[in-house]
Amino acid sequence: MPLSEHEQRMLEQIESALYAEDPKFASSVKRRRLGRSSSGRRRLQAVAVFVIGLVLLVGGLVVEVRVGGFPIISLIGFLIMFGAGLMALWGGEGRSSGGDQGSGTTATKKAKAGGQKRKFSERMEDRFNRRFEQE
Repeated sequence: MPLSEHEQRMLEQIESALYAEDPKFASSVKRRRLGRSSSGRRRLQAVAVFVIGLVLLVGGLVVEVRVGGFPIISLIGFLIMFGAGLMALWGGEGRSSGGDQGSGTTATKKAKAGGQKRKFSERMEDRFNRRFEQE
C-alpha cells in the first residue's frame, strides 16, 4: 500500500530534521542501506567475480576433482560466488570520512548529541500528536 501525500510529506520532514540534527548519523544510515551502498563500479566487479565463481562451480562438476569424495573446485566456486554477493551488498561501507576529529571532548559531544536527540524526539512526538488531531 503506497503512502499518502500527507505521509510522504511527513516522512520528508522527518528526514530533513534528521539531516539538520545529526548529519553524520544520517549520512551513515543512508550509506548502509542494502543495495545502495555500492557504487556502479563495485557492483560490476561483484558481477564479474560472481561469474568466475559460477564457472568454477559448474567446471568443478565437469572436471571431477574430488577430495574425500567432495568436488572441491565446486566448493571454491560457491564460496567465491558468496563473497561476490557480500561484496555487492556491503562493498561501500569500508570508506570513512575521518570526520571524527574536531574540537571538544567526547563527553561534551555525547552530552550535545543526547540533547539533540531529546529535542528531535519531542518534535517528532508533537508532530505525531498533531497528525491525529487533524484527522
